Amino acid sequence: QVELVESGGGLVQAGGSLRLSCAASGRTFSSHAMGWFRQAPGKEREFVATISWGGYIYYSDSVKGRFTISRDNAKNTVYLQMNSLKPEDTAVYYCAAKTIDTRGLTDGYEYDCWGQGTQVTVSS
Repeated sequence: QVELVESGGGLVQAGGSLRLSCAASGRTFSSHAMGWFRQAPGKEREFVATISWGGYIYYSDSVKGRFTISRDNAKNTVYLQMNSLKPEDTAVYYCAAKTIDTRGLTDGYEYDCWGQGTQVTVSS
C-alpha cells in the first residue's frame, strides 16, 4: 500500500500561483499512475490531472493551460503547479495513486489510495 501526503496548499489571491506536492511512501511509486482531484464545499469530487509512470498527461478542461502535473520518481513525489488561479479553483485538493500504470485515468473510483488533502483558497 502506498501512503500519500499532500502539502503546499494555502491562501492566494486570484491570478497567483501555488505548487502542491504529494509525497509517496510504502510500495514502489514509480510504477503507479498518479492523479490530482479536488472537492469544493457542496460539490462532488472533480478530476484535475493525471500522469502515468511513463509521463502520459491528461488534464480537465477547467485547468488545461493553467495547471501542470509532473512527477519525480527518484523522490517519490508528484507535483501540481497551479498558475493563474481563480476563485473557482478553491477546494480541497487530493492526490491519488493507481497501483497499475494507466494512461488518462480520470475516474476517482479507479484509484487505489488517497492522501488526506490540502486546502487551496483563492480570494477574489
